[in-house]
Amino acid sequence: MFQTVTKVLATLTISTALLVSPAFAEPISIKFSHVVAVDTPKGQAAEFFKKRAEELTQGKVKVEVYPNSQLYKDKEEMEALQIGAVQMLAPSLAKFGPLGVKDFEVFDLPFIFNSYDDLHKITKGEIGQKLLAKLEPKGIKGLAYWDNGFKSFSANTPIKTPGDLKGKKLRIQSSKVLEAQMQALKAIPQTMAFSEVYQALQTGVVDGTENPISNFYTQKMHEVQKYMTITDHGYLGYAVIVNKKFWEELPADVRTQLETAMVDATDYANKIAKDKNDQDLAAVKASGKTEVTVPTPEERAVFRATLIPVHEKMANRIGKETIDAVYQAIDFKK
Repeated sequence: MFQTVTKVLATLTISTALLVSPAFAEPISIKFSHVVAVDTPKGQAAEFFKKRAEELTQGKVKVEVYPNSQLYKDKEEMEALQIGAVQMLAPSLAKFGPLGVKDFEVFDLPFIFNSYDDLHKITKGEIGQKLLAKLEPKGIKGLAYWDNGFKSFSANTPIKTPGDLKGKKLRIQSSKVLEAQMQALKAIPQTMAFSEVYQALQTGVVDGTENPISNFYTQKMHEVQKYMTITDHGYLGYAVIVNKKFWEELPADVRTQLETAMVDATDYANKIAKDKNDQDLAAVKASGKTEVTVPTPEERAVFRATLIPVHEKMANRIGKETIDAVYQAIDFKK
């Protein structure tokens, strides 16, 4: 009798241990929310991260990706991250100015980067890491920078000179730098959530916008914009961020595996960004719905001369030290 009871207790102890062992634990859930389509560079990179994270953690982590503002719009997603309603975002760099980290608006300055090489000197260097560190007092941990591309102007009338945008209502993200940019063009900036832009263009609430080609095409803006001029006047990229408390409470081995997955996803994101924009530009042209113009060097120089004064105007807001550090890193010439 005593031996039987002992065996039963032993069996129960083993069973209990198995139930609470890591092999039987629920996977750690990461909700990854973003506002663009799946077939954009960011959308594809998010899916790549999901696959890589789940592989490396061997099922300890489950990443749920919610594209196209399925969960939250632009203004809502940052608060959702801070309160822990989602764990991961990849907002555009312009989103951090309204959050109070205005240094990030250096990325919004028109014509500051001539190439991806210039850009990567910042995002892959010391300046980029210092900027990410400034998010931590907000309860946010910055993990990586993902490229999208360089922006071009679109409207329903031809755009050959800055004067062609005078009086036009142009959609922008919430950014004081982008407001100043549009004002320098004598256009009327209209801050609006990305998910609302297509309908606003379709109904004439706004006249035009600025976007990398991949965003323009995947959101079908080419269906409601007759003209686009490839000005490459500004950069649009993202910072992949997580809820800081959630990240720090992860098991150390899981966190290391996720860091590896993020490095791999970042390499993938930045590799496909330019190719995706080139492919989508070809698709816009092939649609026949938007006339695409490439300005001459002289025409682009006029846009540049019109917009470069925005740098000095925004220096007090962004921080002259930050702007000067970027200038020095990329050998910027006015």
